Amino acid sequence: MRTIFILNGPNLNLLGQREPEIYGRTTLDEIRGWCEADAADLGLAVDFRQSNFEGEIIEAIHAARTHAAGIVINPAGYTFTSVAILDALKMFAGPKIELHISNVHQREAIYHKSLVSPVVTAVMAGFGAQGYRLALRAMAEMTA
Repeated sequence: MRTIFILNGPNLNLLGQREPEIYGRTTLDEIRGWCEADAADLGLAVDFRQSNFEGEIIEAIHAARTHAAGIVINPAGYTFTSVAILDALKMFAGPKIELHISNVHQREAIYHKSLVSPVVTAVMAGFGAQGYRLALRAMAEMTA
């Protein structure tokens, strides 16, 4: 069975509470539940992780090199600051989707320049929490 790593960066553990006018009221646990159910329907397995620590996200990307068919990553604030996550993603040979709940291009200028976009297969932004479900379906096609 193909496994898709779904990796979530800092502060995403507070989804549903943090700035709901931007990120909505859906919690990360609800998103995990959707992804697990959708993965089963798609014949996939998911390894769903969240960390507020850059090194843990990098370790997860390293683990994906031998355990995952693809990666969906919402690097959150690390999108704009982490060369280390960029470098780790370069080492993953499979498809990678960068995901953002909000449309980062409608937000302040600091959110417009992603360091990881140049090394991912696709970028999704602005679909809200439902973006995870869309990304997982896209990943099913990309890894078929």
